[in-house]
Amino acid sequence: MASREGRAVTVEGVVIERLPHALYRVTVDGRTITAHPASGLGRNFVRLVAGDRVLVDVSPLDSGRGRIVRKVGS
Repeated sequence: MASREGRAVTVEGVVIERLPHALYRVTVDGRTITAHPASGLGRNFVRLVAGDRVLVDVSPLDSGRGRIVRKVGS
């Protein structure tokens, strides 16, 4: 059984493009990653558009993928 080598790192980024299938292109520290919104109980649907600042959990195994955990600011 594989062990987890680390936890996701939460960083702030900016949405630059909306992609099909609920994916977003987000720029984080000068690099571009593909991220999907977090799902689960108690989460409301929030529409994201280009230019929105978001917090992203970046996977330690694949730094090109992430999960949008919340929208920053108003």
